[in-house]
Amino acid sequence: MAFDEATTIKTHTAMGADYNVLVLAAPRLAAALAPGQFVHVRIPRLEASALRRPFSVFDADPATGEVSILYKKVGRGTAALAQEAAGATLNVMGPLGFGFPLKAKGVPLLVAGGFGVAPLHFLAKRIASDGKPILFVGGRTKADLLALERFAALGIECRVSTNDGSSGTKGFVTGPLDEAIAELRARGEAFELFTCGPDGLLKAVAARALECNVPGWISMDRHMICGVGACFACIQKIRQPNGAIYNARCCVNGPVFKAKDLVWD
Repeated sequence: MAFDEATTIKTHTAMGADYNVLVLAAPRLAAALAPGQFVHVRIPRLEASALRRPFSVFDADPATGEVSILYKKVGRGTAALAQEAAGATLNVMGPLGFGFPLKAKGVPLLVAGGFGVAPLHFLAKRIASDGKPILFVGGRTKADLLALERFAALGIECRVSTNDGSSGTKGFVTGPLDEAIAELRARGEAFELFTCGPDGLLKAVAARALECNVPGWISMDRHMICGVGACFACIQKIRQPNGAIYNARCCVNGPVFKAKDLVWD
């Protein structure tokens, strides 16, 4: 069940030109959050004119009581949030939504686009599996590749691609992903797919999960307004077991869905 916590900013640091990492002292949330869930933050000085903003969870550590958020400055809300310094108080609601499963059969293949790495980093720290996770991360340029050193510190192999070739393989992240899938299938090794990022990437990863008949866990990126299922702004079409199409709400029914259940427009 979600709750409000008055959190304190411990650190607020830049990660590249447009990205920040916000670390909060939030012991209740740190103990309750699971990878793939999100939080809703009330932005100081915008309380009277704007709703809360949803953010994926980059990390949550019950031992330290810390919750970390990785975000990109894209509008008025995140621009205001970026002005907050250590010591300030933020009201945060969570945990919200359904996250990723924490057990995988075979090798977990984590596929991220841009700051879609955030929930996958949290997942990488918690997942139990028969094989070591591999991260596939893509961006338009090298500047869009985030947190690689944090994945490396976890002992996770990172396979990088950029559209302009400024880092890693030139092209889309699906290129290295397809090579890895082919290698695993040739060896008869099991794997599961986990992804977060822009819609094009999510659709591509979901298609590969269906083609290979393996579990695919897709974190849908929809515009969430209320965060609690009241406004119906974050609709995603889902196919139910009986074949009927259902308008799910990403904030309460997701944001993580099974690839086989998604209906793409």
